[in-house]
Amino acid sequence: QVQLMESGGGLVQPGGSLRLSCAASGSDFSINAMAWYRQAPGKQRDLVATITSGGTTNYADSVKGRFTISRNNAENTVFLQMNSLKPEDTAVYLCNADIQSRSRRVVGLLEVWGQGTLVTVSS
Repeated sequence: QVQLMESGGGLVQPGGSLRLSCAASGSDFSINAMAWYRQAPGKQRDLVATITSGGTTNYADSVKGRFTISRNNAENTVFLQMNSLKPEDTAVYLCNADIQSRSRRVVGLLEVWGQGTLVTVSS
């Protein structure tokens, strides 16, 4: 079974920066597209940024110019660099990956989610 684990969240003042990481663990898999979502209490889950296996990126309008998504394919890790943070960026950030599994039990495409990491932007 492939698992995703986010890290790097925490409390930061407005205008500050955080770098989130999401590492995939397991065996006999490869990762296609990866993405970051976020969800604030009582709000919908929104797509923040995506990155393809080739490195093509897309961003939500609310974060474009402030956030940068990147990936290290050798380490099966995706990052989200967040700069110029605003209080409205406060949310649980979740990692998502489109995975090709080649394990003995599961062969095919899987959609895998991490458990989330909390980002709080407050003075």
